[in-house]
Amino acid sequence: MIEFAPGRYRTIIKNLWRYALLGLAMLVFYILAVSYNFLWLFGGMPSLKALENPQSDRASEVYTADNQLLGKYYVENRTPVEITQVSPNVVSALLATEDARFIKHSGIDPRSFFRVIKGIATGNSSSGGGSTLTQQVAKNLFDTRGEKLRGVLGNVPILKTVIEKTKEWILSVRLERNYTKQEIMMMYLNTVSFGNNTYGIKTAAKTYFDKEPWNLNVEEAALLVGMLQNPSRYDPRIFEERALQRRNVVLSQMNRYRFLSEEQFVTYKRKPIQLDFSIENQNTGMAAYFRSVIKEDIKAFINQYNEDNPEAELDLYTSGLRIQTTIDSRMQAYAEEAVMTNMRDQQKKFYEHWRGRNPWVRKNPKTKKYEELPGFIEARAKQTTRYKQLKAEYGTDEQAIWREMRKPVKMRVFVYGGRRNEKDTTMSSLDSIRYYKRLLNTGFMSMDPRYGHVKAWVGGINFKHMKFDHVRQGRRQPGSTFKPFVYLTAMDQGFVTPCSHLIDQPTLFAHGEDNNGGPPWQPQNSNGKYSYRSLSLREALGQSINTVSAQLIKKTRSAEVIEYAHKMGIVSKDLPQNPTLCLGTGDVSVYEMVSAYCAFANGGIRVRPMLILQISDKNGNVLKSFSADANQVISANRAYEMLYLMRGAVEEPNGTAQRLRTQYKLLEGGNEIAAKTGTTSNYSDAWFMGLTQHLVSGLWVGGDDRSIHFRNIELGQGGRLAMPAWGMYMQKIYADPSLAKYRPEPFRKPNNFKIDCGGYHIDSSQRYIPPKVVPEDQDEILQ
Repeated sequence: MIEFAPGRYRTIIKNLWRYALLGLAMLVFYILAVSYNFLWLFGGMPSLKALENPQSDRASEVYTADNQLLGKYYVENRTPVEITQVSPNVVSALLATEDARFIKHSGIDPRSFFRVIKGIATGNSSSGGGSTLTQQVAKNLFDTRGEKLRGVLGNVPILKTVIEKTKEWILSVRLERNYTKQEIMMMYLNTVSFGNNTYGIKTAAKTYFDKEPWNLNVEEAALLVGMLQNPSRYDPRIFEERALQRRNVVLSQMNRYRFLSEEQFVTYKRKPIQLDFSIENQNTGMAAYFRSVIKEDIKAFINQYNEDNPEAELDLYTSGLRIQTTIDSRMQAYAEEAVMTNMRDQQKKFYEHWRGRNPWVRKNPKTKKYEELPGFIEARAKQTTRYKQLKAEYGTDEQAIWREMRKPVKMRVFVYGGRRNEKDTTMSSLDSIRYYKRLLNTGFMSMDPRYGHVKAWVGGINFKHMKFDHVRQGRRQPGSTFKPFVYLTAMDQGFVTPCSHLIDQPTLFAHGEDNNGGPPWQPQNSNGKYSYRSLSLREALGQSINTVSAQLIKKTRSAEVIEYAHKMGIVSKDLPQNPTLCLGTGDVSVYEMVSAYCAFANGGIRVRPMLILQISDKNGNVLKSFSADANQVISANRAYEMLYLMRGAVEEPNGTAQRLRTQYKLLEGGNEIAAKTGTTSNYSDAWFMGLTQHLVSGLWVGGDDRSIHFRNIELGQGGRLAMPAWGMYMQKIYADPSLAKYRPEPFRKPNNFKIDCGGYHIDSSQRYIPPKVVPEDQDEILQ
């Protein structure tokens, strides 16, 4: 037995105190050194400002005018929510699994820490984690393990981990001082990753179960919380059995901490995993083409805003902006349904029409027969990214390049009617080009002419597989839909009136006449015949008689028509200044055409299309509100006269849009519709423009390449190929009581509107009624 003298015992006690105080001093010094980055050894710490306003990348969200979420722009798909928007099941599962003493500790839990040490010593890996929720929040929000906060000692393996954990402890204590427990919990739930580029509980609930976070039941909450340990390892889509076991561990923890009774635990753990999985990205959701278009507009605003406000650091993908658009979710849904129904029907006809043949053709000028374009697919293949990659790899070895282009690979392609309109298949790169080149495409836009608000936008048949937007990005020949600008110019310059009659007869343009640089040109009607009948302007426009348009542009000249088109809203600068313009030979976009036609329905006032109403920051502060840009470009009387003429397409016996009245029954209830169909040579482009009092919509249908089209007017004309989508869209609009402001009604006549037609007059329904006998000398005929 060892005995100590009283003096020696006191010495030992003093030394113990001395070492304890020294250790405590060293610990304090170490914490201070880490906190203030002593000698730059430990790396920086987040500032007090950053601590008071912790930043996390937040997705910017796009909303419709009726406050429905259209989609997001993000690097990390994250949308924060409040504690009141989260199911109590999630909170219970989280506390039971991640930090049961969360309510009791102050950021650091010594019990949990020593439990980890014990687990490591005994080999019991299930003893639990040492990091509290607050520590995990500190790690997620401030990137304590990143390069930015790393000092000189951060490259030493063991010291690196110790320093990082120290920083998390320090930050945890500071967070607990600055925030409530509920706020810290929501910081955690809003920042953690659930895999598949899904961040935060709101996005996770939507991605895995198509639910809001407040609707998550017990087993769903347990599955999501269980995934937090390792989202890739416990991904329920790939590792269902593993995810199920992990979910049941969470349920067991909930039972252990009395969030669930034994009976409830047994019941829930027997339930299978039931997902409703859908990854939310730029390819999914409503109005994908529209969102891709306005993205560039928003970026331009952000660049200007940051330039005007040097302290601002707005970023589309991380700043959590709220973008309120003019799109109406109901009208957008109806547009997408109508367009896709029409395109599915037209594609079926197109396949049948070209059965056994390739549709990329040109007409032989001698035989007048369509012949396949040689080397068409190979030429298109050389424009693809795949070919360019192979070219960079193999250089001049063309055989190797084409061997790879012909090699079958697994891929997913667009199809009508498949699951989410997709199909898994195996084909070569060349075969995929052949497949997609056989598809017809489309662009549709609908706009309120009064305010310029774009209400619906369909830029193509499938954004995921075909990202080219056919509303604003695409430009094609408008055909006869350009004729109203010719008629408008002729009337506004006094060459004709709404009462005028012209003879359907050949009209010749000599070489050099109105910049006709080729041989003498004589346009034909679509049927190749001339009736030699005297037609009113309404009949001629309604039946789309080419010879009458030719006679009008012969008087006005093409330069004047171009000037009027630009004034109305056509922005394309390459319109041909020659007589062919009267048949719509200059490329324009659907966006331009709808914008220009709106002036007819809006009393001659041109309102530029509005896509965005307001942009706000993540705190709800309005950064910019957008307003209409309107100008009176033609008189209200002239605009109404043009509506009257275009109503001929629907109301006249031989009008090109009669089916809107007979088949679609859209004139019931006193409704009036002004319309114009358009078809280009070789039927490469089919157009339809439809106007009502409060809604103007238009669309184009055709192949992405002009050489891909129907071979006859029965299938390829605008009234057959494009108009059905407009008719179905308007039927859906009129059937929806919540869209009563777009109800059927006649066009509103300007105050004091009068037309003196001599032998003609307008009755109360605004229809021209000719007298029983019209002397020939009263017909105003342009030769």
